[in-house]
Amino acid sequence: MSSKIFVNQTSAWMRRAGYLSILLLLLCLFAKGQRKNWPHLIDLSGTWQFRIDSLDKGEAEGWFNNDFGETIALPGSMTTNNKGNDISLTTPWTGQIVDSSWFFDPGYAAYRQPGNIKIPFWLQPVKYYKGAAWYQKEVNIPADWKGRPIELSIERAHWETTVWVDGQKAGSENSLSTAHVYDLSRLLPPGRHRVSIRVDNRTKEVNVGMNSHSITDHTQGNWNGMIGKIQLIEKPLIYLEDVQVFPDIKNNRINVRVRVVNRSKIKTSVTLNVSAQTTGGANSVKLAPMNKTLEVPVDSSTVELQYGMGSDPMLWDEFHPNLYKLTVLMKSATGKPDTQSSRKEVQFGMRAFTTSGTQFIINGRKTFLRGTLECAIFPLTGYPPTDKAAWSRIFKIARAYGLNHMRFHSWCPPEAAFAAADEAGFYLQVECGSWANSGATVGDGKPLDAYLYRESNRIVAAYGNHPSFCMMAYGNEPAGEHLTDYLTRFVQYWKEKDPRRLYTTAAGWPVIAESDYNSTPDPRIQAWGSGLKSIINAKPPNTAYDWRNIIAKWQHPTVSHEIGQWCVYPDFKEIKDYTGVMKAKNFEIFQDKLNNSGLGNLADSFLLASGKLQVLCYKADIEAALRTPGFGGFQLLDLHDFPGQGTALVGVLSPFWKEKGYVTSDQYSRFCNAVVPLARLPKMVWLNNETLNAKIEIANFGMASLSAIKPTWTLQDQNGNKIKSGVLPVTDIALGNDIQLGAIQVPLNNIRKASELTLTVRVGQHQNSWQVFVYPAETPALHDILVTQQLNQKALATLASGGKVLLSIKKGMLREDKGEKIPIGFSSIFWNTAWTHGQPPHSLGILCNPKHPALADFPTDYYASWQWWDGMSHSSAIELDSVSNAIRPIVRVIDDWVTARSLGLIFECKVGAGKLIVTGIDLIRDEKNRPEARQLKYSLMHYMESDSFDPAVEVPVRKITSLFKAE
Repeated sequence: MSSKIFVNQTSAWMRRAGYLSILLLLLCLFAKGQRKNWPHLIDLSGTWQFRIDSLDKGEAEGWFNNDFGETIALPGSMTTNNKGNDISLTTPWTGQIVDSSWFFDPGYAAYRQPGNIKIPFWLQPVKYYKGAAWYQKEVNIPADWKGRPIELSIERAHWETTVWVDGQKAGSENSLSTAHVYDLSRLLPPGRHRVSIRVDNRTKEVNVGMNSHSITDHTQGNWNGMIGKIQLIEKPLIYLEDVQVFPDIKNNRINVRVRVVNRSKIKTSVTLNVSAQTTGGANSVKLAPMNKTLEVPVDSSTVELQYGMGSDPMLWDEFHPNLYKLTVLMKSATGKPDTQSSRKEVQFGMRAFTTSGTQFIINGRKTFLRGTLECAIFPLTGYPPTDKAAWSRIFKIARAYGLNHMRFHSWCPPEAAFAAADEAGFYLQVECGSWANSGATVGDGKPLDAYLYRESNRIVAAYGNHPSFCMMAYGNEPAGEHLTDYLTRFVQYWKEKDPRRLYTTAAGWPVIAESDYNSTPDPRIQAWGSGLKSIINAKPPNTAYDWRNIIAKWQHPTVSHEIGQWCVYPDFKEIKDYTGVMKAKNFEIFQDKLNNSGLGNLADSFLLASGKLQVLCYKADIEAALRTPGFGGFQLLDLHDFPGQGTALVGVLSPFWKEKGYVTSDQYSRFCNAVVPLARLPKMVWLNNETLNAKIEIANFGMASLSAIKPTWTLQDQNGNKIKSGVLPVTDIALGNDIQLGAIQVPLNNIRKASELTLTVRVGQHQNSWQVFVYPAETPALHDILVTQQLNQKALATLASGGKVLLSIKKGMLREDKGEKIPIGFSSIFWNTAWTHGQPPHSLGILCNPKHPALADFPTDYYASWQWWDGMSHSSAIELDSVSNAIRPIVRVIDDWVTARSLGLIFECKVGAGKLIVTGIDLIRDEKNRPEARQLKYSLMHYMESDSFDPAVEVPVRKITSLFKAE
């Protein structure tokens, strides 16, 4: 080698060495500078080793010292990683999942399985596992973390975790609502370490209740895994552990509680720099900072201070979700790099959510809760999202439907939900993960009693600064011999400890004086056990009632618990949306049942027709609440479907928060909103010799009172032609409800034929509408039709001679196996027939062709509106297959999706030489007091007199006579 080459190579090497030295120096300087920006994080998301411990022997055998043979991706669950047990239909999975409702069908054809098979009425996971599972990861602790506090934080685990580091046990956590946090300072010196985490999703000592949505398979699924942020966190020796903000809008300030932890082993002095600014990005407003110096002993110290928010702070509510960011910067007087600074940023809102008498107050202004439930329904993952975008979408949809409130039924959502609700201006009711039922009780000295205090403290510590966190309850519908005493103390404890929100004993019951508000199933239109006795089924339709007499006995606000629960037919098009870990096997079963009944082509029609009835029922429920003076609000069950507990298709939206095609958010929000015009109509069906009358009022829970408002109204026919219109007196509208705007009176004598009319009231930009029906007081006599309630000799002779017979079956005359046993009513099914143990009705309204000539004088849409209340209340369904499977009825009853029978309300056929219309509606009984029955009978007879009456299906007379009970 020449000396020249050697010199050149040496020079190049020296240049590279110099560059490396400079780079290393810069990195060191950068690292030193970064030491001030605590905390430092190691993200543990990614691939972990994994092992199932189905025999529960891993701890005894020291699995934490071994490598595992499988891998798993976290954040995630066993199910999202396709791990666990296969689901077998021939071996029902009752040992893995618990429920009281099962589909039972001998030799279920769709799965070609012999024998009796039980299949659950809820979403089915692709895999299922209940027990212990192990997760393991190698971590490398940097040298500069030496001697400093290190925490392991698992944002959400399901549900009990136990942690080992290099074979040493660090402890266990079992929160269902907050992060599992472990102090691993002594176990993680610099270098490589093995972290092993055992996750157990079984119910053990602490039993929150098997149906609690924090753990139930009905909704999110009883998953095993870890989601959200999984991190190792390094902190300085002196650090800010917690900052809690208590807004005081009366005095334009916040009270701040700061907890400082000192692990430096010496008493020291620290300076807190506190500042706040709005979260408006580039346009944010910064408030003047303040400093506070305090002595911090070894261990920890809590300091309380007051911070002024200026003379006119921006308040937070549903209309103005203004947010502030509070920054607390702590500097230590020691000057040592590992103790020098710590920083916390907290989002908060200036708001006071209180009560006055029987109403809720937000920042001194009346508000009305228009809420829905969230029951941890996330079919794609089987667990709740931990990203804000997913929750922002949900709140945006709920807002579009006029809501301002969400109750988390027996569970608490992740941090992201609170952050999204803050920005959306939503009032949240959070629950501590329990529905004490099915063996679980509160107040009886079981481990759950102490757990609820621990869990509620964790929830408030983690999420208490969020302005959206307005209400809290232990959980849902408790059981226990001593539950009232226990829950009374629980409420008292929290009212004294943290005044930032309101507290109640439980969702549902009991009602106690110590609660800030009641959560009770009364009042609402229909409840468990009411069935056909409820006001919507037992009383002629009207909009004049409210709940003032029910709530009069209570002195604080009442929120009606789980109102609605009105069902709709399954939307089988949703099946394709289940692309994640939960599969709609329940929908597949229902679709097979419908197809096997020969009605598969009607699935979409059943959906739309039952959906229109469902919306009508919800409109009645919500408007009754809005009409009630002094009422606090309602919580729907639900705006979207509940996939468990027998399959409760109670939502106008799917479990994915998607529209189903029969109502839009704009239509729904006309009767469900902050400002809603209301009409008190004494009845919905009128005669043309009467005067339609209605009292018009408004519920105004908007931003402010309204000045110089001129309400207007219009009465139109089905073609949009104006029958009558008017203007009500100009008025100022205060905040509240039961605010009278005036009265409407419209003589109906100019309406000559049966008509469906729409009454619309407009108040400023707000409008609401109601369907009313007007029939002639007198109808022409028709003589060529024999009307009978039984196939007697005269009727048989008329048919034999080629005559026409209208057979109006008297309720109770059908044989039970021909339809008499099927309980039908006007409303749709409540919750479902499985979990309500067959509560009536078992029908979902009617389906008809509104252009059929038989209905020409009985105006109708293709679905049931108020004019069908009388018919559905005086009828029996007829099982059409017992007559002829070729019959296409004039009016069909939509059956429960579980039984999927072909049911007729009105059908026509040829019998011998004659023609027959059979109606399951008794059109004869008390006819003079039933204008709908008279009009429908006239419409059918008018059709029968025409040349259009020419039934296509011929039925033997014995098939008709066999419908009736033996005399």
